[in-house]
Amino acid sequence: MSTLEILGSLLKEGLLVTVSLTFFSAILALVLGFGSGLARMSKSKIIWFIAGTYVELFRGTSLLVQLFFIYFVLPMFGLRMSAMVAAVLAIGLNFGAYTSEVVRSAVQAIDVGQREASVALNMTRQQMMRRIIIPQAFIRMIPNLGNQLIELFKSTSLVSLITLTDLTYQANVLNGSTLETTKIYTLLLLIYFVLAWPLTKGMNVLERKLTEGRF
Repeated sequence: MSTLEILGSLLKEGLLVTVSLTFFSAILALVLGFGSGLARMSKSKIIWFIAGTYVELFRGTSLLVQLFFIYFVLPMFGLRMSAMVAAVLAIGLNFGAYTSEVVRSAVQAIDVGQREASVALNMTRQQMMRRIIIPQAFIRMIPNLGNQLIELFKSTSLVSLITLTDLTYQANVLNGSTLETTKIYTLLLLIYFVLAWPLTKGMNVLERKLTEGRF
């Protein structure tokens, strides 16, 4: 096969799956990360314990094992799902646990004087978090969230092991039928780089604009 034919096959079959998987997994990770990050600072011991257990469980085990467990083991207990749903769930849960620590550390890094000023203004805890703490903490989170997004994107290559037809899966299929190993995986590397580069630049622009107060 020519280089263009290989590139066309990879993009046609695997690009949409990889991009969709990255998007939905990132949304789930962000929601879980913010929720569990704030929950880990809760005064309720029950909420704190549940959030802490989730974070430690998914940070302390391999994403690959989590993928296999969700896709192959849960169906034994009647919880069947498609490969895409299983992949989004596993990646979202895994990176949500890491995002939780990003959120928690950013919130705790805000100067205590900000909290004292909020109390002096007679704000409730919810008002303080929504109007004062989280907007400032979010700017601090951007670099780490950007790193997490890139790592999440690269981790989508693991889903080929549960037969989800992403870019890596299609590359493996093409390699098996053409044996153009060097050409195929070099193109795959370049495709991942081209997709990851805008994510990196986009997060840098977002951080700069938020810091300058342009949003």
